[in-house]
Amino acid sequence: MVLDRSILKYLPARRTNSHKGTYGKVLCAAGSKNMAGAAYLSSCAAYRTGAGLVRVLTPEDNRVILQQLIPEAVLTTFDTGHPDDRMFGESFEWADAAAIGPGLGRESWAAALVEKMMKEYHKPLVVDADGLNHLAARPELLASHEGPVIVTPHAGEFSRLTGLPIGEFAGKLPDAAAEFAVSRGCICVLKGAPSAVAAPDGRTWVNTTGNNGMSTGGSGDVLTGIIAGLLGQGTAPLEAALLGVWLHGRAGDIAVQTEGTYGMMARHLLGCLPQAMQDKGESRV
Repeated sequence: MVLDRSILKYLPARRTNSHKGTYGKVLCAAGSKNMAGAAYLSSCAAYRTGAGLVRVLTPEDNRVILQQLIPEAVLTTFDTGHPDDRMFGESFEWADAAAIGPGLGRESWAAALVEKMMKEYHKPLVVDADGLNHLAARPELLASHEGPVIVTPHAGEFSRLTGLPIGEFAGKLPDAAAEFAVSRGCICVLKGAPSAVAAPDGRTWVNTTGNNGMSTGGSGDVLTGIIAGLLGQGTAPLEAALLGVWLHGRAGDIAVQTEGTYGMMARHLLGCLPQAMQDKGESRV
């Protein structure tokens, strides 16, 4: 199956009489020292997709820069040398949906956080980037999560997750994504040109939006935030993955009209998300 404009029917409705709590609370466990940008891009994407509240769970090193980049976010920082399990638990309890991995790094504290979230957070969860690298090292953790999981690997991350050389699946992303989704009981978004989405029952979709200008650092972090933002608003996990992938690519197709393929940056996708979500051509109230 292919993803096209019809997927916009799954956009969460916006109510005339509503408040920030109406549209869900999203937790982004992201960033590490010198990687605040990944935390910003994923959390801002969740907001730009319509989430009511976004909390960034990140090391103390990122406090000042994130307070400046995204003052709308609830910021929860921690000392990587002495993580506070109670604070983590409170953050998990707070969130309606979560994402983990962008810019997280591969240090021991990050591995421990991934393990804790997989075992103790039981609501919809998106795992990306270094979250996937930690799962590759501990594959049993994926099965330990009791809620819906969406993994969003690019080819290198997928190779580490499966042990397969990239050449073995590069030309058949839908099949590879389906095999992984069925065997691991998760939703798999295998990023490529084009990206493929697979459900745990083996159904697959191929995306029709996007362009090579999106081949730039931070683009995947934006996708993670988009999907998490949709989950926070109550969109079903499979629908959130499908819609998120299409919107991500559509934002890139809008951005390329002004930025070109050479000059496009991940931040441009953030700016184009509102238009991508209005492409259905009707107001939502």
